[in-house]
Amino acid sequence: MKEATVSRKNQIVIPREAREVLGIKAGDKVLVVTRGSVAIMLPKPKSYEKAIRGMARGIYSNEYLQKERESWD
Repeated sequence: MKEATVSRKNQIVIPREAREVLGIKAGDKVLVVTRGSVAIMLPKPKSYEKAIRGMARGIYSNEYLQKERESWD
């Protein structure tokens, strides 16, 4: 965990460790998601299509799909 200070202009410097982990550099965009009193920072994907590709893989097992298909008959 690293500490960052908010400037008078409401800016922060992202600690080097976090920049390296996120793979961001000067000029890159980041997304900030808030959930209650928690803020999560993510690098903005260059392509949303590539970023979400494969996310649903493995959600439905073959057994589940087979039961669903059988219920259609």
